[in-house]
Order: sequence, then C-alpha cells, then structure tokens
Amino acid sequence: MIDPDGICDLVERAAARYLGVGMPSGADEIHKDDGSVVTFTDDAIQNFVEAGLRERYPDIPFMGEEMPHARQVSVLGGDAARFWVLDPLDGTTNYVAGFPFYGISLALVENGAAVFGVVHDPIRGETFRAQRDGGATLNGEALRPAPVQRLGQCVANVDYKRLTRPVADRLVRSPPYRSQRNLGSCVLEWCWLAAGRFQLYLHGGQKLWDYAAGSLILSEAGGVASGFEGGDLDCRTLSKRSVIAASTPALHELWSRWIFSQGCLATPATSARWR
Repeated sequence: MIDPDGICDLVERAAARYLGVGMPSGADEIHKDDGSVVTFTDDAIQNFVEAGLRERYPDIPFMGEEMPHARQVSVLGGDAARFWVLDPLDGTTNYVAGFPFYGISLALVENGAAVFGVVHDPIRGETFRAQRDGGATLNGEALRPAPVQRLGQCVANVDYKRLTRPVADRLVRSPPYRSQRNLGSCVLEWCWLAAGRFQLYLHGGQKLWDYAAGSLILSEAGGVASGFEGGDLDCRTLSKRSVIAASTPALHELWSRWIFSQGCLATPATSARWR
C-alpha cells in the first residue's frame, strides 16, 4: 500500500525547495543531445523525489526523465510489476524563459497502466491527483468539468510543433473549434483538460513521463484519450506516443472523427478510457 497524501507532500516539498523562490534566471540552462532544454533544477528535483521514494518504498523501482536511457530501459524491462515514473520539471523552456507554466508529475505504474498520479503546479499552488477508480481532485475538490456539446464551442490545446504538416495545415486553415492555445507543459495541459479549462487536446509526441499521471487524472475526471494509431497510451514503452484527447467521451468521438475525416491520418483512433 502507498500513502497518497505522503507522496503528494513529497512532490510539493520538492517544488517548494527548488521552485518556490523568485523567478528563474536561466543561468543553469543546458541543451541535451536532442536539442531539448534541461537545467540543474530538473536534476535536483529528480534526486530529491527519488531519495524520498526510496526511503519510503525501497522495493518499488524508480524511473526519472533525466536518468540515462539505459537505466530507464532497465526499469521498464525489469521483473517488477510496478514502478514510479517522474517528470521533475515539465515545461523547462517555459521555466528558463520565466513563462509561469510548468509542473512536476509523478505516477505509480502497475502492469502497464498508471494507478496513482499527482501533478503539482508550483506557480498556482495547484495539486491534481487521481487513483484508479477513485476519482480525480484539484486541491482536494473533485474534478468534474462542465460538458460542452459541440466542437465549435470548444477551446483546444494543440502542439503544432510535433504534428505532421498535413494535420497542422488543415487545423490552421479550417479549425473545427472556437479557439486554440499551446501552453508548453504536457503534464499541466492534461490537468487543465481534466479541469475543463479547455476541452480538446492534440499532441504529436509524448513520452511516458509526460502522460502517465496526467492521462490517469483526465480519465478519472471523465475524459477520454487515444493515440493517432488507435488504442490507449499504455505505460510499457519509452517511444513517443501521439495524443487525441477530450474532456468528455462525446467530444472525443467528435474530435477524432473530424481529424480522420480530413484524410491526414490513415486509421481512426480507438477510444481509451482507462477504466
């Protein structure tokens, strides 16, 4: 058994210790081999959370985004049926630029699916959490976004950078939604979708630590997600996965139909509710 309150407290203490004072200067910015940005803050948060989890749950393996790939593979391919997966600072480019939208995400994975997840937003003091079949909350209050009936009433979060050009071009030329945003932190975007702050989500490539906790939070709030290629976003791979998601099953069906009706993708997505 795990202690959800204690785990949330650990994540919040990591944020308070490393993200809680002043705005970042960008002085610790580093570029990884793939061109993405990482900072010493990413590593410090990862080390802090890993140490706290190992002290409390020494038998549960740990995976962090900033680990060497070989260590990540060893956790994913190990004999343990469950493991922790952490994104210590998602939205690092925002953090370095002083754009106040970034967060910490931690999930517990069992048999290829997240069973517990917490995402903390240090700027707004918001903690989103969920347990499988236990619902999702924001600072202790149940998440249940108000339904929106039509795509034309929706706000969408679309990450154009990782979409194929035909999909991106079609969305720019004839979007089916009312308005569009791109906020730059996957872990918070999942939670804002779950909270009904926007209703549609499209992303061309997320890693396990980007979606493990957030997808569970969305599911437990009543939302639905799938990949472009169909099926759910299982937690058995380190490969990037595409995301089509919506705050309700009805909107997910409409959103998926619209995307595939444009002829930009080959096969329709299959709804995955993680329930």
